[in-house]
Amino acid sequence: MTAFASPYQRAPVTIRMADVAIVGGGPAGLSAGLFAGKNGLDAVLFDTDKTWMHKAHLFNYPGIGSVGGSEFLATLRQQADDFGVDRKQGEEVTAVEAAGDGFAVTTEAGEYEADYLVLATGASRDLAESLGCEFDGDLVDVGVSMETSVEGAYATGAMVRAEEWQAVISAGDGAAAALNILSNEKGEHYHDFDVPDTATSVFGDLIDDDE
Repeated sequence: MTAFASPYQRAPVTIRMADVAIVGGGPAGLSAGLFAGKNGLDAVLFDTDKTWMHKAHLFNYPGIGSVGGSEFLATLRQQADDFGVDRKQGEEVTAVEAAGDGFAVTTEAGEYEADYLVLATGASRDLAESLGCEFDGDLVDVGVSMETSVEGAYATGAMVRAEEWQAVISAGDGAAAALNILSNEKGEHYHDFDVPDTATSVFGDLIDDDE
């Protein structure tokens, strides 16, 4: 029996447009969101909370003596929220595709549009494959900026590494992707650096009381 599309079937509703769409809420995705949001980009992040970090306890993250994976994530999520990242907790991305000069991201709730796309889906590389990113064996092929062969699309963390899965490396990948996007947007190599003299005036209540 041949199935025919109903003429009354609705196209996905575009919920909103953003500068950056980030798929994945582990260290790489949240780091990308943090750097993007902190520096003025409109970022939407999709997090199904399937990260392996919930099974981890960190003793090897520089600057942190000892912290549970879930506790670490809670802090990182709060940082992203504080800088305006639109975090879609529990909203799963079902498809990504190039659309015009940017990307369309489809979830069960509808469709989002963004100028840039950061994939941070751990060892799951299906979305990168469907987008047409080039692979090096089983890994998504990226440069030092984490940009894939698809212009404006980035892959991070376990997507691009053969079992070198460390939170600190993944967080660095996310930061590298966001900084490259910021460099593209601002027309120069972008450097995110804060100093104590301006911290209070710029970030105010976000500064720890113990500092």
